[in-house]
Amino acid sequence: MFRVFLLLGLTSFGGPVAHLGYFRDAFVVRRGWLSESAYADLVALCQFLPGPASSQVGMAIGLRRAGYAGMAAAWVAFTLPSALLLVAFALGVRALGAEPGAGWLLGLKAAAVAVVAHAVLGMATNLASGRRRATIAVSALVVVLLLPSALSQVAAIAVGALVGALWLTTVPAEKEVTGPAVPVRRRTALACLAAFAVLLAGLPVLAALTGGTAAGMADGFYRAGSLVFGGGHVVLPLLEAEVVGGGAVDHESFLAGYGATQAVPGPLFTFAAYLGALMPVAGSPLLGAAIALVAVFVPSALLVVGALPFWERMRTDPRARRAVAGAGAAVVGILAAALYDPVFTQGVVSPATMALAAVAFVALAVWRAPAWAVVLAASAIGFLLL
Repeated sequence: MFRVFLLLGLTSFGGPVAHLGYFRDAFVVRRGWLSESAYADLVALCQFLPGPASSQVGMAIGLRRAGYAGMAAAWVAFTLPSALLLVAFALGVRALGAEPGAGWLLGLKAAAVAVVAHAVLGMATNLASGRRRATIAVSALVVVLLLPSALSQVAAIAVGALVGALWLTTVPAEKEVTGPAVPVRRRTALACLAAFAVLLAGLPVLAALTGGTAAGMADGFYRAGSLVFGGGHVVLPLLEAEVVGGGAVDHESFLAGYGATQAVPGPLFTFAAYLGALMPVAGSPLLGAAIALVAVFVPSALLVVGALPFWERMRTDPRARRAVAGAGAAVVGILAAALYDPVFTQGVVSPATMALAAVAFVALAVWRAPAWAVVLAASAIGFLLL
């Protein structure tokens, strides 16, 4: 399991949707570890839950194939390559300094504008279509722009879920497929769901009582990992509110790391490792990276294990599906707000950077160029011309 997922972690460029295609080829087509229906069921579950869908599917495959050790091996192997690359990049940024006028940094920030705009466009098409979901999305955007904070983002998602459950029309259920055979007892699942809730409520209290950097970091990254609906890009505004709003990381370094994350394989959530390395714990960037990385992924693992035994009931409950749809629409608005501030306000600082961002967007949206190639090209152009 570790060997197969390590190869995927080294080669899976392109973001969550591409990762799911790589997984299907590796585990359904080539190895026959899962049937098409079982794989479709795992994908449907992980799209229903908050968190990074592709990483959660990998965890679920590891769990199904080799138990809890297989789940851990799948996560470590798929996550480690990009995490190490981003930690190395963070150490380079710390050594060189992220000077606001550096050409390579201007190129990365312009590319980030294009990447986030492309993500907002795609997510709006899928998650905010129709009058009611569009209204939820715009309402969330207004709230987050006028009341910028991590709390307002959490509130927007919660209210979006509530409004969705009460106001949206019925969301069609996924086609019926055979539920995956997974070694999870009901008691274990309930314990994981309880642990998820206890950590979500208890980490802020622990951080306030101890005042420690490690507890505060774990709290912020755990909360971000718990509230991401709709894809890895959505972690951007949640983490920005936590680390930039709190003064731990400056805007330039934040957007440079986000741009670099598009250029490495593996899950987008490994952006947390980059940020953790810029927020050293006990003087150690590696310890900070480890705490941030584990904290942002722990909610996903707990939810996957906790939800599996109850998935059939969840997937067919109309109100639950409407609540998830409402939360997804709110997330589109939150990401659109982040597209304006800090991504656009920090990434487009001159006519030249606007032109570079426009070219990068066309390369992504029209020419279907891979994000990693667009990011590297934009950084190189910035280094040479800006």
